[in-house]
Amino acid sequence: MTVQGTEASARSEPRTYAAVELDAVRDSVAALAARAGDAATMAVVKADGYGHGMIPCARAALDGGASWLGTAVLEEALALRAAGITVPVLCWLATPGERFAEAIVAGIDVSASAPWTLTEIAAAARQAGRPARVHLKADTGLGRAGAMPGDWPGLCDLAAALQAEGVIEAFGVWSHFAFADAPGHPTVQAQIGAFRDAVDIAEKAGLTPTVRHLANSAATLVSPEAHFDLVRPGVSVYGLSPGPEVGTSAQFGLRPAMTLVSHAALVKRVPAGTGVSYAHRYTTARETTLALVPLGYADGIPRAATNTGEVLFGGRRRRIAGTVCMDQFVLDVGDDEVVAGDEAVLFGPGDRGEPTADDWAAALGTINYEIVTRIGGRVPRVYL
Repeated sequence: MTVQGTEASARSEPRTYAAVELDAVRDSVAALAARAGDAATMAVVKADGYGHGMIPCARAALDGGASWLGTAVLEEALALRAAGITVPVLCWLATPGERFAEAIVAGIDVSASAPWTLTEIAAAARQAGRPARVHLKADTGLGRAGAMPGDWPGLCDLAAALQAEGVIEAFGVWSHFAFADAPGHPTVQAQIGAFRDAVDIAEKAGLTPTVRHLANSAATLVSPEAHFDLVRPGVSVYGLSPGPEVGTSAQFGLRPAMTLVSHAALVKRVPAGTGVSYAHRYTTARETTLALVPLGYADGIPRAATNTGEVLFGGRRRRIAGTVCMDQFVLDVGDDEVVAGDEAVLFGPGDRGEPTADDWAAALGTINYEIVTRIGGRVPRVYL
C-alpha cells in the first residue's frame, strides 16, 4: 500500500483517505483498448487523473494497453515528462502567451483551434529549434474549442504553410462529441459526418494527419464508427460509466477505482429535538446517537449533500443528517452500537453495499465525473 498526501507522514492509516485500486485502472483500460479494436488508446489523465492521482494512474493505464496520454493543460503534461513518462502526450487547453517552447522541447503534442495558436506555436518552434507536433481541432457541434466550419479551411491552409516552412508537423485532426453519452442522439452521427468533412478539407489543404480522433469514453464503448485512429477515454479509465444511457460499468468490464473512506471522530447520545449542524436543517426525532465524520466541502463533499448523501457506517447505509460543513458532517445512527474510529465509506465500487459515485451523482443531480474529481488535495490517496 502506498499513501500520497498530507496525512501520510504522520499516520499509518489516515483519518480520511481515497483508496485507489490501480489494478482497476489497468483492467478498465485493457477493456477499453479491446473495444477500440485497431485504434490506439489515449488515456486522459487530466485533473490529477480525475481526482485519482495522475502519475500512478498514468502508469497503470499504460500497463493496461494505453499508448497515449492526454491532459488539459501544459503543466500536467510537463509533470508526466518529469516523472519519466515518455509516451506521446497531447495537451489541449492554452491561452495566449502559453509556454509552447517548453512543450516542444519536452516532446509534447499541442492543439490548435485558431490562427493565433498556430502563430504562437510556430514562433515557439523557431525558438526551440525543432518543429512542434500539432493536432488541429475542428468544432463539429460541441460549440466549445475547435475551429468553426467557416474558419476551418483557413486554419488548415495556415497549418500547411507552417508545415512547409518546417516549424510544425500537422500530426492530428480531432474534435469532441456533445452527446456521445446519449448514443441515439442525432448529433452523434451528424458530428461523425462533420468530422469526416473536416478531415477531407485538411487533406485538400495538403495535410496528411497521422491520427484522427473523436471518440471519448462513451463513443469508445458504444460507437465503433467513431474510433478512427485513436480513442480518448477519460472517466472510464477510472472504471466509471460515462452515463446511464450508455450502460453500467459492469456491463463493459469496468471497475470503479476509487473508494472514499473516513472514520468517526466523535460519537455521542443526544436527546429528542436536538438541532444538528448549521441552521438546524435536521432535528432528531427521538433520543439518538450522532456520529461526526471529518469530511466536508473543503474536501470535495458537496454542501448539496445536506440531508441527501448516503454513507455506509456501522454496517448500514445512512443519510447525512444536517448541513455539510467545511470539514465535517453528521450521521444519525439511532441506537446502533458504534464508536469513535468506526469506518465510514462514502462511495466505492459497491461490493460491500456502500454507495457508488453513480449513487451520489444521482442523489445530487450531477455526474460521477464531478463526484470523484472534486475530492480535494488534503484527502490522501492510498494506492492499492
